[in-house]
Amino acid sequence: MKETIEQVRQEILAFPISDAQTLEQFRVRFLGSKGTVKELFGALKTVPNEEKRLVGQLLNDLRKEAEDKLAGAKEGLENATSSASDVDVTRPGEPVALGSRHPLSLVRSEIIAIFERIGYTVSEGPEIEDDWHNFSALNFPPEHPARDMQDTFFIEKGENEMALRTHTSSVQVRVMESSQPPIRTISPGRVYRNEAISARAHCFFHQVEGLYIDKNVSFADLKQTLNYFAQSLFGEKAQIRLRPSYFPFTQPSAEVDVSCTICNAKGCNVCKYTGWLEILGCGMVDPNVLKASGIDPEEYTGFAFGMGIERIAQLKFKVNDLRLYSENDVRFLKQFSGVNF
Repeated sequence: MKETIEQVRQEILAFPISDAQTLEQFRVRFLGSKGTVKELFGALKTVPNEEKRLVGQLLNDLRKEAEDKLAGAKEGLENATSSASDVDVTRPGEPVALGSRHPLSLVRSEIIAIFERIGYTVSEGPEIEDDWHNFSALNFPPEHPARDMQDTFFIEKGENEMALRTHTSSVQVRVMESSQPPIRTISPGRVYRNEAISARAHCFFHQVEGLYIDKNVSFADLKQTLNYFAQSLFGEKAQIRLRPSYFPFTQPSAEVDVSCTICNAKGCNVCKYTGWLEILGCGMVDPNVLKASGIDPEEYTGFAFGMGIERIAQLKFKVNDLRLYSENDVRFLKQFSGVNF
């Protein structure tokens, strides 16, 4: 009897269970109502009395071993089935493609990096501004056209006049009010103008404005700073030119052109065959602006400049329609997946 029990135990250990069908075969063969273990328990009555206790213990161990193998195999098959059901076999075999940064974010980051290399810090401010920071502190007279409803999105008129900021110069005012020279900062951000939306204009766009205030700051410092910026952004062959202009908060003021990167300054329809493209406005900070922010114009001078990020992105990526930047067309955005600054 002992030899028979050992033989059945070896058969239990060697029996392969790979699926539900072989699991059921194992159960019927060894643990069923007519299975081998049941038959051995029935034959226990033929065993001599002095051996019954030992043989009975061996049979109990054999049954437990068969039950443990049956339970373990059943759990393994259930886990395998559960794992398989969690896999979506309809998904593509290729990994999910990564997205790309927006072209305006790419250009904004590059502009910031260029000025950070020469000591400029980044400052930010609210997009909803009061009249003082948006106009009055920047030397805009009460009758200036920018104050009209045709140019500005006013939120609240009257004594507590509030509007969507029309430029990030308002951030520069806040910096001048809260700190003392030397000041060297750039202010990137979104601004709003009440304009008709077209391929060349939008009701909101993005700017980066710079401000440098210290003792003995000159127009020559401004020109060298902008020359460094243009060559860093467009290449060492890029050249700039300054044309006299007017801004309420700078005096003297200038418009800055860069040599056309599309035709290498030879003349094309983009630069209107002049070889030059306007990229920003600049000038020496008006003494009235310094005085309004609590800075002594007799002791300090400074310069300021501002540029539209959309315009810079147009030159770098040759985008001919400003509306593409805000339409979230995946076909347009995918073109910049390999661009990195």
